[in-house]
Amino acid sequence: MKIVPKVNIDGFYLEDELVDDAFNGVVPFYAQPDDQDENTEPTTPELVGYTVGVPITMPGLFKPRFDLASWKVYESAVYETQEAYITTLDDWQAKGRVEEERPVYVAPKQPDNLWTEGLTLEQIAELTKPTTPEQSETDLLRQRLSDLELVLTEIMLGK
Repeated sequence: MKIVPKVNIDGFYLEDELVDDAFNGVVPFYAQPDDQDENTEPTTPELVGYTVGVPITMPGLFKPRFDLASWKVYESAVYETQEAYITTLDDWQAKGRVEEERPVYVAPKQPDNLWTEGLTLEQIAELTKPTTPEQSETDLLRQRLSDLELVLTEIMLGK
């Protein structure tokens, strides 16, 4: 078993899912409407995302995004290459199967940059900017806690 990411229909990471070790590629998943019973006509499930068998190769992404468009281009290239190979293989078999001329299937190379950063540089800067003391909620909570401790100490001492 291995863990693979799930993404929404825009390619943004949602969560991880445990799948079989042999799983690869990109597979859609759907949301089934809850309000169906035997008296209503079945409705088509809604596409909500994809299970992605391509690991996230860029560590440190704030909001990982899988490039579904590039994946579809890659899938089309694989399909076309397979179809061309089958045609070439059929021709080879029809010509008498000379072993030295046997065609070899060469799959297209999978793109390296399928996972990208989903946030803009401005959004990342906003997330990573240091907070000022007056903006820090943690500091405010610390001050309130200190005030409560003082009040409790005064109560315990009987003042």
